[in-house]
Amino acid sequence: MHVTSGNNRSAAHVRNRATAAATAVAIAATGLILVAPTATAATPATAAAVPTAAAAGADLPFTSVEAENATTDGTAIGPDYTQGTVASEASGRRAVQLAAGQSVEFTLPGAANAVNVSYNVPDGQTGSLAVYANGQDTGKKIALTSKYSYIDTGNIVGSKTHHFFDDSRALLGRDLAAGDKVKLVASSTVTVDVADFEQVAPAADAPAGAVSVTDHGADPTGQADSTQAFTAAINAAKGGTVWIPPGDYQVSGPLPVDDVTLLGAGNWYSVVHSSHFIDQGSAPTGRVGLKNFAVIGEVTERNDASPDNFVNGSLGPDSTVSGMWVQHEKVGLWLTGDNDNLVVKDNRILDTTADGVNLNGNAHNVQVTNNFLRNQGDDSLAMWSLNAPDTGSTFSGNTISQPNLANGIAIYGGTDIGVEDNLIQDTNALGSGIAISNQKFADPFFPLSGTITVSGNTLVRTGAVNPNWGHPMGALRVDAYDSDIDATVNITDTTFTDSPYSAFEFVSGGGTGKQVRNVTVDGATVDGAGTVVVQAETPGAATVSDVKATGVGDSGIYNCPFPQGSGTFTLTQGTGNSGWDTVWNDCSAWPQPK
Repeated sequence: MHVTSGNNRSAAHVRNRATAAATAVAIAATGLILVAPTATAATPATAAAVPTAAAAGADLPFTSVEAENATTDGTAIGPDYTQGTVASEASGRRAVQLAAGQSVEFTLPGAANAVNVSYNVPDGQTGSLAVYANGQDTGKKIALTSKYSYIDTGNIVGSKTHHFFDDSRALLGRDLAAGDKVKLVASSTVTVDVADFEQVAPAADAPAGAVSVTDHGADPTGQADSTQAFTAAINAAKGGTVWIPPGDYQVSGPLPVDDVTLLGAGNWYSVVHSSHFIDQGSAPTGRVGLKNFAVIGEVTERNDASPDNFVNGSLGPDSTVSGMWVQHEKVGLWLTGDNDNLVVKDNRILDTTADGVNLNGNAHNVQVTNNFLRNQGDDSLAMWSLNAPDTGSTFSGNTISQPNLANGIAIYGGTDIGVEDNLIQDTNALGSGIAISNQKFADPFFPLSGTITVSGNTLVRTGAVNPNWGHPMGALRVDAYDSDIDATVNITDTTFTDSPYSAFEFVSGGGTGKQVRNVTVDGATVDGAGTVVVQAETPGAATVSDVKATGVGDSGIYNCPFPQGSGTFTLTQGTGNSGWDTVWNDCSAWPQPK
């Protein structure tokens, strides 16, 4: 188990809320006045398979196949939504546990010559998966370890031990076709969640005029530290390109980057091992490019006092991060200072102990698009308007799977922000699929303002019980945590699938009765909600139209502003709503998921 320390966001996801079980229900003409009693986590009866296609999400170079949908002599586990269990952090909330000698065999959905496996092994153990193709041993073994798992963030109240899964990959050394079989045989106990199959292109060649790190003494075998060689190449290539040939490089970092592009032969070939790759408190004078290589760290805990990130600070205006494979860092990109017009696209960010990407104030027109993120130990994608507001920035077309201690996407303050066309699945403790929030964590904080656009997102099995609140968080949460929401919040064309609890939640997470207002919901499909469609817990107002629900567990609406007497939540129903016209009428108990 890995223990964290020094969390500068220790107040995150903590809610000091008085017991409300004895509070009476009052019904007003403008809406029900309800309260927030304690609930226990219950496991919904079913969990659907991961959708094979979605209008939202990233255009990915691989196809994922769930182990529970493959052929196996192992034991299926899940579905389970109980915090602290392995199955609860698996995609689809299901996985396959193998003992030594047991296997799981996948049928390829398309051509592939590489596989990446999401897995779990018992704490303190290692192992491997032997790879067979169409019944023949390929000689490839996928290494397994618990080294980067079992994180204990005890200073985040209610977090428990989490982060059970990890990823490990292998090139298969042969080209396989759709319909071919790939079998993984366990050397010891392992839980296999999902396998990503990919047809990886050959390694690229160096572009003309590029400065190679090996020409400056970098060691592609990984035996010697190559930090000085990388730095020399960067200095020599100013205004041009640094070439990272295929190989494994050790970089103790951090590297200075300014008016330069670092380019690899592909993120399966050019691999940099670094837990502290770039750390710049001030913006460089020229644009920076990071493209087509992997940066894999050795971060085994969450220590927020340490900048153990792929990128920490500023890359400067008009920069680009694309085609990267980032793994085993605390945070993928923790962005402060001047990153105006930055584009972060086509990357994979896996197994971070905290956020995947965080725009930490003063981010202007940053576009984070078409990325894949899995197994984050905090928000997968976040904007946090600390010290200065994030403005005009957008998270669009990303696929997010298995954030295990917070939200898929979280917007904490900021002006004119977009969250569009993302696919988010399987959030765990302390988080929703999407959170639009005025939770400040620290000062100076800049609350939500202007227009917040939340459009075209698909949320699959998102929302979770918050053990600090004693009740669930909805799949899409609008949260006046520390201050009233005065921004215009437009939520359109959302798809909810198998939400464990509610679809929409309107709340003041601090339990202080701050108002959620100026919210318009126009267009949503709710296909399965364990409790209710709308969960309103604070004063305010929202207009909801064209929301169609099926498979609702208890009632359509839970409307309980807290604390008692703080005001009412006015839910105005426009046209086109169906399937959620009933009201939960007992505020001394939470509806239990069905």
